[in-house]
Amino acid sequence: METPQRNLALDLVRTTEAAALASARWLGKGDKKSGDQAAVDAMRLSFNAVHIQGTIVIGEGEKDKAPMLYNGEKIGTGSGPAVDVAVDPVEGTKLLAFGRPNAISVVGMAPSGTMYDPGPSYYMQKLVVPSKARDVVDLDASVKDNLNKIAHALGKDIDDLVVFVLDKPRHQDLIQDIRDAGARIQLHTDGDVAGALMAVDPESEVDVMIGTGGTPEGVLSACAIKALGGEMYARLDPQKDEEKQNLEQIGTDLTKIFTVDTLVNSEEVFFSATGISGGTFLSGVTYTGNGALTHSLVMRGKTGTTRRISASHSWDKLMRFSAVDYD
Repeated sequence: METPQRNLALDLVRTTEAAALASARWLGKGDKKSGDQAAVDAMRLSFNAVHIQGTIVIGEGEKDKAPMLYNGEKIGTGSGPAVDVAVDPVEGTKLLAFGRPNAISVVGMAPSGTMYDPGPSYYMQKLVVPSKARDVVDLDASVKDNLNKIAHALGKDIDDLVVFVLDKPRHQDLIQDIRDAGARIQLHTDGDVAGALMAVDPESEVDVMIGTGGTPEGVLSACAIKALGGEMYARLDPQKDEEKQNLEQIGTDLTKIFTVDTLVNSEEVFFSATGISGGTFLSGVTYTGNGALTHSLVMRGKTGTTRRISASHSWDKLMRFSAVDYD
């Protein structure tokens, strides 16, 4: 038996709250870069107070492209556990810029050396299912076969299922296959981290996520999927010849199937997501005039504990000392 240990996810939620509070000011203003930069700046400052020896594995890009939260950057106070960190200060920058739902701020964390580094891979094929269906699907099976097995595992008819799919040209055949199978579809323009979370969240109406999305987002999603007991089957799926050639040059096996255990090889994972633009998954930031309200989902993989945190932030007190100008 162990005495209760520090849940670092409760430290991470301050970083996602900060990013959400800063970036939500740009909701619907059509300025994707400014909204993302506000989130990056606020999240980076918040990490200065987190007692970790952190290394960014999934970040905003290489150092020459992103001044902060770049791949390989060291974050935290320099004391505490050595950890790999995956960040997406605004998952769904277009959603934020155009005032659409389900933009979120996300951070995942795991012990140092346990998080998969995507390298030059940008896209992967994904199949995300809740815990009851984790052992019944096959990435190489037909869409109809997988959906039938998922429905049976969940005790539903196939026409009860809701499938999250990114509304992209590459998914035209997939969308038709899902319709032919008889399942229902939620089409989203962006946000496959949110989609993966919806697929494994027992409170969501989404039952499964299928399709090709970001590889970095897949690693980040794996932190939350592990905590919730779901599963993701994935395979690298380069969308351009250059991406494929870069992967082949470093000897990457493009046939390998990944699971959450190969993407994050530890049970001691932590995850936090805070809503920015609101939606069916997480409510967004509400500004009250003298403060704001935020809504977050916080998880620890080892214990399987999931918390939904609603927080009230007071400008009168917060702005006396905060280095981030939220007001």
